[in-house]
Amino acid sequence: QVQLVESGGGLVQPGGSLRLSCATSRATLERYNIGWFRQAPGKEREGVSCISFSDGATRYRDSVKGRFTISRDNAKNTVYLQMNSLKPEDTGVYYCAAGGWGAWSRCLPKDFGTWGQGTQVTISS
Repeated sequence: QVQLVESGGGLVQPGGSLRLSCATSRATLERYNIGWFRQAPGKEREGVSCISFSDGATRYRDSVKGRFTISRDNAKNTVYLQMNSLKPEDTGVYYCAAGGWGAWSRCLPKDFGTWGQGTQVTISS
């Protein structure tokens, strides 16, 4: 059974940083692509960044390139999303999710079948 648990959200000022964590199992990291998604109030869920289980290849949405970094620590069975230079438009509930083969390359919510409970990120002064 695939389980994902997010943590690390919070309230920060614009320009600040947060690191989100997605804890899972070794089996999940070895078999599933992992993605970070977010949903702002009144908006659809969108892909933020995804990472391939096979070779660690990554994908980012344009608006976070150069500011966010996705990484994987196999020893800790955790996927991280380091978020720097945060902006108010980054506000939302952030979810990690597990997807099947190839899901990382498009990083679309519909390709990911198992989701964590989400963690709130609020960027405000």
